[in-house]
Amino acid sequence: MTQSNFSDETETKTEVAKIDLAIEEPGNITVTTPQTAQFQQVKDQVITVVSELPELVSNFFTEYQKPLINVGLVVGGAIGIKLLLAVLDALNDIPLLAPTFELIGIGYTAWFVYRYLLQESTRQELLAEIESFKDQIVGKKS
Repeated sequence: MTQSNFSDETETKTEVAKIDLAIEEPGNITVTTPQTAQFQQVKDQVITVVSELPELVSNFFTEYQKPLINVGLVVGGAIGIKLLLAVLDALNDIPLLAPTFELIGIGYTAWFVYRYLLQESTRQELLAEIESFKDQIVGKKS
């Protein structure tokens, strides 16, 4: 006969959810489970973040003021150029307006050449004006 060592050591583990009961008022029982406790923790964290949001935003804008201004200027410039091109395209569709602008441009170019480029003294005057303008933009040389 063979002897069998049959051990019956299997354990069955069952998790029982902890439920806390709190009686706040007579007839009003509050049931708190781990899920509601976790929800309460998340809710408290969200409320904390939302209450500190104005200070966080203020600190962000204070810290990154110059880069934000630069980004705003670039975006504003791009929008301005897009708007200018749209207006010019609309003006270009008006009959006789485009040839009129071309004549004005040719006339101004002829005047500029006559005024500044034909004589040496006027070329020197133009170079002096360009240097003056450059000094105003960049700054004077030390």
